[in-house]
Amino acid sequence: MDGRRPCLRVQLCDIRGEQLGRRTKLDYGLVGDTKVTLQALLPKLKQNADDKHLKLSLEHYRKARKALDELATEGAQRRGSHPQFVDREINNLANDDAVFTCDVGTPTIWASRYIKMNGKRRLLGSFVHGSMASALPQAIGAQLARQDRQVISMSGDGGVSMLMGELLTLRQLNLPVKVVVFRNDSLAFVELEMKAGGLLDFGVELKNPEFAALAQAAGLLGLKAETAKDVRPMLQQAFKYDGPALVEVLVHRQELSMPPTITFEQATGFGIFMLKAVMSGRGDEIIDLAKVNLFR
Repeated sequence: MDGRRPCLRVQLCDIRGEQLGRRTKLDYGLVGDTKVTLQALLPKLKQNADDKHLKLSLEHYRKARKALDELATEGAQRRGSHPQFVDREINNLANDDAVFTCDVGTPTIWASRYIKMNGKRRLLGSFVHGSMASALPQAIGAQLARQDRQVISMSGDGGVSMLMGELLTLRQLNLPVKVVVFRNDSLAFVELEMKAGGLLDFGVELKNPEFAALAQAAGLLGLKAETAKDVRPMLQQAFKYDGPALVEVLVHRQELSMPPTITFEQATGFGIFMLKAVMSGRGDEIIDLAKVNLFR
């Protein structure tokens, strides 16, 4: 025990006992329904009056929140938007009990940072599974299950392209799902991973169609936001529309989704990428990266 409090690794709320201990060592494995298990445990717990950790966590979140909110600006670029700004606008315009779905990669990052939960909203995604193109089919399922709720799919251009036929499903079933396509013409998260690994990105560029025009052809309301000034009015129009709608939003390809902490390996890898980019004649990408991320 070496004088410190023991740290118990307990997995709760799994009614399937065979799943306990699959991913981490357990000191105690509890089998049971969530509500029943917690009701049985509560009388055995002692109230901890030490709020030091709580205060530190709240202060850390306050600083992190301020830094994140400073990135959610309209920006200085004539064309395209910061995805942080787009998600902030979605958050502000969505209903208090809206159901959000997000594709893997950068749409998940922006959703987790800028969509505020309030006890009534729901956020669905693939998350640990990392299954691409999950947002649109999840939105269809959520809307079928709760036709009284606003459902918003935050889709990447790569994700919606993989299951483009589901736009016809929205029309066929007349489901009022609102699809927001973050168009950066790239598999952005894979591109960022390559850069952090010191690689010149390849095989990630997307030759996208005009998603808004495709939506119109499929019988949906199709709208396009080419600038940050277009984002709010296009979202407002789509959210008010009585039926399925798609908003194609142009977002900056070079937007960096910074992790909470940056490792030495990541910093080194990114430096190697920039050196390789300049030496191979792709220095204009470094200039664009600086413009998008530094001059907001």
